[in-house]
Amino acid sequence: MISVNTKPFRLRVDSIGKGVTGIISSGRIAVTDSVKILPAAQNTKISALVCNGQNVDAAEIGQTVELFLDSSAGIEVGAVICARDNPVEAADQFEVHINWQAKEPLLAGRPYIFQFGNLQASGSVTNIKYKLQGNKQTHLAATTLEAGEHCVATISIQQQVAFTPYQEDNPLGSFNITEHDNGNLLGVGKIEFALRRASNIHRQALDLDRHAHAFQKKQKPCVLWLTGLSGSGKSTIANVLETQLHDQGRHTFLLDGDNVRHGLNRDLGFTDADRVENIRRISEVAKLMADAGLIVITSFISPFNSERQMARELMPDGEFFEIFIDAPLEVCEKRDEKGLYAKARAGQIKHFTGIDSAYEPPEKPEISIDTTRLSPDAAAIEIVEFLKEKDRLT
Repeated sequence: MISVNTKPFRLRVDSIGKGVTGIISSGRIAVTDSVKILPAAQNTKISALVCNGQNVDAAEIGQTVELFLDSSAGIEVGAVICARDNPVEAADQFEVHINWQAKEPLLAGRPYIFQFGNLQASGSVTNIKYKLQGNKQTHLAATTLEAGEHCVATISIQQQVAFTPYQEDNPLGSFNITEHDNGNLLGVGKIEFALRRASNIHRQALDLDRHAHAFQKKQKPCVLWLTGLSGSGKSTIANVLETQLHDQGRHTFLLDGDNVRHGLNRDLGFTDADRVENIRRISEVAKLMADAGLIVITSFISPFNSERQMARELMPDGEFFEIFIDAPLEVCEKRDEKGLYAKARAGQIKHFTGIDSAYEPPEKPEISIDTTRLSPDAAAIEIVEFLKEKDRLT
């Protein structure tokens, strides 16, 4: 006997076979009921229900059920099927409560994987509004979150997610945060509400796309991302490389770490959190310049693999090339005309990469340049030849 249940029907799709399967998180459902699929906003009806291998006329909260629909358009793992006359929302930006569990701190702007049931979506914490401390939940200003700490934050996901606030429906309002590379659990979260701008902002259709801009310049745009320790030779090589490409008639632009910090990123310091935000902004600028048809050269220490991966994922396949400017720390220190390494070792400069802040070498760069072996001119020629081999220069 199905009990009376006045809450609206909701189910997140866990798997798709002949039908779609999930656990009912709210309400009840019966054959012939009208439902809506979100975020696709597709309306359909229930044609059959199966519980424990048996056809049933209805099912309710807590039961695992396989639904057969009149139309399966818009169905994908992670979609939510709900009552047609009382649908859930879908958004890509939320205010959330996060409980951080990892040893490494949570950093705003760093890319993570957000898991909503079996749906995995890339995203980031855009802002830590405040940490919560003690039984009275005192609000503390914060830019990072350590293991065991809680916070209220905003997050941005790279696709629409159907949800309800956690207080209304726990399963549809909760998520896990995991690492990009290995899926290790980093933290858990609860959705408070969708940000109003998530539903009010829409992409504007433009007559000229990136292909039109590239065609006008008669070249194939890309991003050449030079990374390495301070003193490895990034800026020198980037400058020579741009000159060589310019002499060949290519349309280029060089984004240099120091130059950008005089303007766009002048408000950022050198903590891990600020470094992540520094690279996030540069990644977006590099993408826009590539959309304009340019060959973009960036010269940034960019110490973290996760941020360089974020930059790569913004670009179409085959248009991002990670170039490791490789030089041992001791060589970089000997080249240091500004004396920055000496100041860092003396404790006069904090968060200096290679001394008291980590540098994560690229795992699989497209190009590695050994600057103990190659001059800047030779290194630039090697990069140009690589681009020719990849059919980026025609």
